[in-house]
Amino acid sequence: MPKIIGKSLHEHRQMTRQRLFTALSALMAERGFDTITLADIAAAAGVGRTAVYNHFPDKEALLLGFITHETEEYARRLERALDGIDDPVEQMRTYIRQQAQLSRMFHLAPGPDLRTVLSRPTLQRLREHAEIVEMILRRIIAAGITSGEFPEQDVDPTVQLVNACLSGRLIPEEPAARDRAVRATEQFILRAVGAREVAA
Repeated sequence: MPKIIGKSLHEHRQMTRQRLFTALSALMAERGFDTITLADIAAAAGVGRTAVYNHFPDKEALLLGFITHETEEYARRLERALDGIDDPVEQMRTYIRQQAQLSRMFHLAPGPDLRTVLSRPTLQRLREHAEIVEMILRRIIAAGITSGEFPEQDVDPTVQLVNACLSGRLIPEEPAARDRAVRATEQFILRAVGAREVAA
């Protein structure tokens, strides 16, 4: 019988899942998702291969579980960062800064783009998870329009354009360059959504 980690079966399951997520993340930073096997993930996580199947039936299900976990954690952090900020312009600045802190692993991982190697049902599920964060941005833009800080505009394409701008950016690691890049991004996006006053 495999050794139980943690103080209970529930904790064991949670810790095992976290190990699998950490292993998948590390492996994807090294090579393409298409070249990684469940055996590779199990070995990197330090768990038996059969333990993986107790949690996920296949590699795509594991990826989906990982992205679901990361998206929900990020959405919680984002909501905490926005808590107490009423001004839509400052909300947008906060959203941009939080996005700049995100790892761009899924855009920059070696190997083919995930969209070319995942099944259509998995891609649809990933799209649904992206909408969790999009709803927050949609709320910020709608609040800006209602308050008069942003002009009337079609919110859905604006959300897509803002996120396209953010997802394509490579934020430098060096602090001064990073600060400059984030400030430039803030200015660009705030002008793009029509913020009334954008401080230089």
